[in-house]
Amino acid sequence: MKTIGIPRALMFHRFETLWSTFFEELGCKVVYSEETTRAIMERGDQLSVDECCLASKIYLGHVADLKEKCDLVFVPSLVGQKRREGYCTKFQALPDLVRNTFSTSMGNDPIPLLTCAIGNYEVESHEEEEAFEDLGAKLGASRKQARKAYASAKKAWNRERERKAKRFAKSLSSAKAARTNELNKAKEGNKPAPALKPIILLVGHPYVTHDPYIGEQAQQMLEDCGAQVFLAEDFNPEKSLKRSYDFSQTMPWLINRELCGAIAELQDEVDGIVILSAFPCGPDSMTNEAVAARITSTPTLILTVDAQSGTAGLETRIESFVDILQFQSQGGYVHA
Repeated sequence: MKTIGIPRALMFHRFETLWSTFFEELGCKVVYSEETTRAIMERGDQLSVDECCLASKIYLGHVADLKEKCDLVFVPSLVGQKRREGYCTKFQALPDLVRNTFSTSMGNDPIPLLTCAIGNYEVESHEEEEAFEDLGAKLGASRKQARKAYASAKKAWNRERERKAKRFAKSLSSAKAARTNELNKAKEGNKPAPALKPIILLVGHPYVTHDPYIGEQAQQMLEDCGAQVFLAEDFNPEKSLKRSYDFSQTMPWLINRELCGAIAELQDEVDGIVILSAFPCGPDSMTNEAVAARITSTPTLILTVDAQSGTAGLETRIESFVDILQFQSQGGYVHA
């Protein structure tokens, strides 16, 4: 039985259930790297070139953390199955990046990798299933066993996404209903409008919003300020993707498409939007500016986290943003 290590970074936060279920169905043991700490980030920073984005640096730190914990480290190459629904080039080149970083020529001990290429722009059917069949073959499984494991993993992953979408819709509906009741009570009692808890849509790649070192701290800051936080990635992915084509016909990145589609769908349902990016993310540098230019009816705050400062300095900006939203909920400035 092989022990497969999965770095707790990048697309782990999107595909954890798919990947871990597949390997476990084949009888493998799955282990994860530790959650992101400053030490893991600094280790990845040392292994990286300056031009790598913070998320990629953190990923290399997680690979290093798995070095003595498993037989193989799973590092897939993610391409995408449609020309306008692909992944950033860093995901496509990830196995080469890891292989060359952890090599004797770089002064590091090699790390045994388990990899496969998932997605092909030219072939839009069954490409993912075939990639997992090849992956199973590398682990000694038959094609039939690999197909069965993939089917179970895909089913579990789809169920998880459906649960997230339903939970998101229910929670947002409940938050809006509670606010309406609060306003109605104040109106019936002939009282001034109360300072409401702002409903904020937190937008970011899953490996940013779910990372303890980056996104979870920002989310906690928002909640500590009294905001109700909803993650854009948890909104219905099919609706998000479909709506994204109204936002842009040419955007090439799937994750950014889903996030922009969620913003377009929810901009009138929330009080504010907070966009969180890892410096220097190429896709975000383009889409964030497009969002700021296109979404004008809802207050938007763009935050960027880098390897040097981390989340230092974000707290003041978040507090000010939430204060403004609460002030607006009470009527804002009154002009004579």
